[in-house]
Amino acid sequence: MNIRFDGKVVAVSGAGHGIGRAIARSFAGLGATVFAADINADNLKETAATGNIVTQVVDLSDRRAAAGWIAEVERKASGRSIFALVNNCGGVTGQTAKPLEQVTDEEWDRIFAVNIGAAMALSRAVAPGMKKAGHGRIVNISSGAGLQASLTGIQAYCSAKHAVVGLTRQMAHDFGPFGITVNSVAPGLIRSNPDTEKQWASYGEDGQKALVERIALRHLGSAQNIADAVIFFASDLASFVNGQILQVDGGR
Repeated sequence: MNIRFDGKVVAVSGAGHGIGRAIARSFAGLGATVFAADINADNLKETAATGNIVTQVVDLSDRRAAAGWIAEVERKASGRSIFALVNNCGGVTGQTAKPLEQVTDEEWDRIFAVNIGAAMALSRAVAPGMKKAGHGRIVNISSGAGLQASLTGIQAYCSAKHAVVGLTRQMAHDFGPFGITVNSVAPGLIRSNPDTEKQWASYGEDGQKALVERIALRHLGSAQNIADAVIFFASDLASFVNGQILQVDGGR
């Protein structure tokens, strides 16, 4: 099957670098009109360099701003409904591991706002249009940390990614009757941004070697590996796949 998204509108959050950039460019390369949001204007400009990607700077941890972005996408789409939403916005927001008793409310809330709050707000905003159209795809980027303890050691990140998995399964149940599928891609460690580079460096040479040896394929994955899984969930090949969490981690 020749996978194409010609004439379809796709919205990708957190598209300023790494995984989000690879997802946005993959959809654009397959014919979709892509709308990409991120908090970093310079990074977005680089994402859009390949063409057919409309960018907007948005702090997606602000639920009202997130909903406003979806409204703007729908306005610019000239009557076309959003076919696919990719909730990629997330991460550790620059935080590092420390004992729970030292974690502040602000640190905890920031990670939840970026990882699960944004996914909820964006999904809530696209739901009316997708339901009216009678079809749609929502793909949430969770993490291996959403299925077990996190390699980051950051309690809020692990908890928020578990919440993304739960949101995926519940929305799949709720949205399925309207022809909307909801699935999630759970990446292993992907060196795709400053935070993951910092995490990788913290392991040291011996720790890095040990981590890779725990992967069946004996190497780390790439942002494009994650984008490919997202493309599958959005394609007709996955038209009867709903509520699933696909681990893309090389086999741990």
